[in-house]
Amino acid sequence: MSEGFPRAVAQRLHVVPGRFAVEHLPHATFPEDDDWIALIRAPEGLTVIRDVPEFAEAERWAGFYGDGERAPRVPGTPAEIVGPLAEAGIPLFVASTYHADLVLVPDHRLKEAADVLRDAGHRVEL
Repeated sequence: MSEGFPRAVAQRLHVVPGRFAVEHLPHATFPEDDDWIALIRAPEGLTVIRDVPEFAEAERWAGFYGDGERAPRVPGTPAEIVGPLAEAGIPLFVASTYHADLVLVPDHRLKEAADVLRDAGHRVEL
């Protein structure tokens, strides 16, 4: 381990209230509305994460979010969450913030994802 970098540890995660849609807008540089949670601009277009209402027919994602106690210099932090979910075959989408990572999983696999993360040593609050 390199000096100056704290060792990554298990995280306390909670499920974000509500459900989300992940959209790809290939020719947009900014959404036409203000109804979004996160934006990721890339060469192939804009990815938009937004709240999805109960009645919407969109694919629904549930989100895990850390407690904000990590710093961006902690190595491997997203990998500690993504790795176990990937090994379990659970699809995911990650949007990182300064304080934590928003890890989205298909809504119908939320309980399974929470169990996988607990088995990996994380504390998960549903």
